[in-house]
Amino acid sequence: METAKAAKQVFGFQKSFFDNSFNAMCIVQDQTENMVTGFMNQLPWMTADGKKAVENTMDFTKKIRGDFKKTIDDGYKNFDSFFETK
Repeated sequence: METAKAAKQVFGFQKSFFDNSFNAMCIVQDQTENMVTGFMNQLPWMTADGKKAVENTMDFTKKIRGDFKKTIDDGYKNFDSFFETK
């Protein structure tokens, strides 16, 4: 059972590392979105269609980011249930 305990500790460390890295990535992406939005609003030659395309891309990125996080979290839950004793 010591092997399971060690594996669970490694698993916990890996999950913590992923969560922290993912949160840092989200912060960078959100700040980049704020900068791009501010820059776009100052461009007189940027058309409404161009702005809409960039906004759609940013919205799509957020959706995919959320889907990715959910998939990883589901995988962690499945892996964690493997170590549960019954």
